Amino acid sequence: MRIDLHSHSDASDGTRPPAEVVRRARENGVDVLALTDHDTVAGWDAATAALPDGLTLVPGIELSCRYEGRSLHMLGYLFDPGEPELAAELARIRDDRVTRARTMVSRLQELGVDVTWEAVRALARGEAVGRPHIARAMVDAGAVRTPDEAFSSRWIGQGGRAYADRYALEPARAIALVRAAGGVCVLAHPRARRRGYLFADAVVEELAAAGLAGVEVDHPDHAAADRARLRDVAAALRLVPTGSSDDHGALTGDRLGAETTAPDAYAALTGMICDRPEGARKAR
Repeated sequence: MRIDLHSHSDASDGTRPPAEVVRRARENGVDVLALTDHDTVAGWDAATAALPDGLTLVPGIELSCRYEGRSLHMLGYLFDPGEPELAAELARIRDDRVTRARTMVSRLQELGVDVTWEAVRALARGEAVGRPHIARAMVDAGAVRTPDEAFSSRWIGQGGRAYADRYALEPARAIALVRAAGGVCVLAHPRARRRGYLFADAVVEELAAAGLAGVEVDHPDHAAADRARLRDVAAALRLVPTGSSDDHGALTGDRLGAETTAPDAYAALTGMICDRPEGARKAR
């Protein structure tokens, strides 16, 4: 069984509609797929409506968090999106995404880059506008050759000339909100060094004490040595080790199923969900 627990659609910063994401996942031999768009569940219904035979959909999200001033991402699964406190926080995050993106577009314009808010918004078909949309607009404007080039200190990388901060949850609060909504949380790509996501073992231990259920071990941006270490940390803390493609469609080479979660790990993760509140989601 091939299980991919991290993917994106154009409801956030992926390039494929949810219906196409689930179709491509099945064509790639994936049996279980989590749709985890950034700070939104807007793609769930479309993905469910288009679900091909043989594919189980795990409704999820990738939450924007901040730990000691640095960006940290938290994957949430099988929660009730209508839980009032969580829903309010998601709305606040999405609203601030727009404010932040407008600020970065203005700063790019001041730097002489011919990027408009209208162009960025056209690329962000969903409700969760983000830096990848700005990066793609910069490519279209000829300011950079590739989206990756935009994520540098010269442009919109953290601390860059056009970078702007935004509202994000404390990780422990994100875990508490998802758990209160009946779901579980997994720490996303904690050793994606190239992208600046590098969190020490002590951080994982701290989040485990706050109720973290698992840690993403097998990820395309994780080196072999980091995977081995994370697997040891997960075992020591009794966290579920997961594997995921973190596919963003064309932006990441359409790599659904490139990394997978072991069936026993998936069973352990879903087995943690009990006493589900009314309205919480199930894998479909």
